[in-house]
Amino acid sequence: MVEDIRHFLDLADLSPEDARTIIDNSAEMKQQRLGRTKGAGDDEASLKGYLLALIFEKPSTRTRVSFDVAMRQLGGETIVLSAADLQLGRGESEADTGQVLSRYVDAIMIRGNSHARVEKLAAAATIPVINGLTDFSHPCQIMADVLTFEEHCGSIVGKTIAWLGDGNNVAVSWVHAAAKFGFEIKLGCPPDLNLRPEVIEWASRENVSFSLHENPDDAVRGADCVVADTWVSMGDEDTDRRKKILQPYQVNQALMDNAKPDAIFMHCLPAYRGDEVTADVIDGPQSVVFDEAENRLHAQKGILAWCLAQGAS
Repeated sequence: MVEDIRHFLDLADLSPEDARTIIDNSAEMKQQRLGRTKGAGDDEASLKGYLLALIFEKPSTRTRVSFDVAMRQLGGETIVLSAADLQLGRGESEADTGQVLSRYVDAIMIRGNSHARVEKLAAAATIPVINGLTDFSHPCQIMADVLTFEEHCGSIVGKTIAWLGDGNNVAVSWVHAAAKFGFEIKLGCPPDLNLRPEVIEWASRENVSFSLHENPDDAVRGADCVVADTWVSMGDEDTDRRKKILQPYQVNQALMDNAKPDAIFMHCLPAYRGDEVTADVIDGPQSVVFDEAENRLHAQKGILAWCLAQGAS
């Protein structure tokens, strides 16, 4: 891996200072766009002349549209590719693909299946590679979530976030974020679907303020924000078993009432009302899910600007 390339693969890899810079730049760029149409470019057009490749091994709404619009607002352009469009999907190595794309474009965003594949691509690339989601982590989502939290609740430092559900890729990135932004993360997960052991070990080494709770009421108690995610992600098997195990962790109003009175609710979407969250919560006054979805755009702009050493700083 080229040492001076700024990849964005995991929040665990960032310094707290860089993580904060991305959030602050995202907020500033969002503020500067107030009143503009979505297609209008930023005044600075800081990425004019830059080309971003967007690779999708999985379907996407928010990741695809937010990165495309982000790049356009920053003055750059995108080329969108599915796995079927690339020889990568027919057995070409990640190393060869990374080297070839580095000759054509200025950065790569990949929404992939395998985290190891994304790491191999980045190791060979001589341009920034951004993890748009893998089976291990989802760092772009959590940057948008931190931005959203601070818009509604002020600084996230010292606050408490409660996660309800399985220990999936989004949960992993929340744990990583707790180390970088200085908040407490309480995870309500069933024992059979708990956080990965290596992530628990990492959090312990990094002195993250985190705790695991089998009882969902304990996880939510005193939280400033309650977060849920779909119970069945793309590629998950044994759907009926997962739903049965996760049913006690559904975020309903009774569970939200255990959090602080002014707690907010987040969900990265898509959501399935009646499964991981009830309609009265996700569509109610404590929900900020659509602000959260919008902030995917602004967070992507901060990530792109940081990776390419441009932007509002």
